[in-house]
Amino acid sequence: MSRIPKNTAAARTAVTDKRNAIHRAAVEVFAAKGYFNSKVADIASAAGVADGTVYLYFKSKEEILHYIFDRAMEEFIGDGLRELAEIEAPADKLRRVAELHLERLGADRELAVVFQVELRGSTKFMSEFSRTGFAKYLDIIKKTVEEGQKEGSFRKDIKPVVAAKIFYGALDEMVTNWILSKRSYPLRPMADEVMKIFLGGIAAK
Repeated sequence: MSRIPKNTAAARTAVTDKRNAIHRAAVEVFAAKGYFNSKVADIASAAGVADGTVYLYFKSKEEILHYIFDRAMEEFIGDGLRELAEIEAPADKLRRVAELHLERLGADRELAVVFQVELRGSTKFMSEFSRTGFAKYLDIIKKTVEEGQKEGSFRKDIKPVVAAKIFYGALDEMVTNWILSKRSYPLRPMADEVMKIFLGGIAAK
């Protein structure tokens, strides 16, 4: 039986550690200086590696930005699907989506800045990101709305895709307000406000 040499396992760990360090440094640099004002040298310095080392893991600054988005969306979607599998009521699923969204970004202000500001720096980026993880994220929300319509807990005269975009848009706006605010407050509780309006509307009963 062949064995993986210990030095090979250690090398893989080192590769992962350096990639993670570069990834985190990029988040911090992009949040502080802005994507277009940042240089690969800035990221390398923040990560504590040589400029050339960055290029061993990423072809360009643009690829790093893609990686930040893809990795975050992969984690969001993976964790979300695992948790939603344990929840039955569609309304409770939407509430948990809202909580997870605001919990994650509320726990990492620099990542929130990159998501809310830097990823929207050009229509090219927006178009690319809309075709990848973002589309999968919206689809989870849309399918949850459809599930609620089938069981009769949600109105059937609304378009699920529109509802999904409105729902995401509300969460998105909460995060944007949070990073721009001069006040310090927890972001997660805003999920309750979003759900209150999304499910109940604003008309008095």
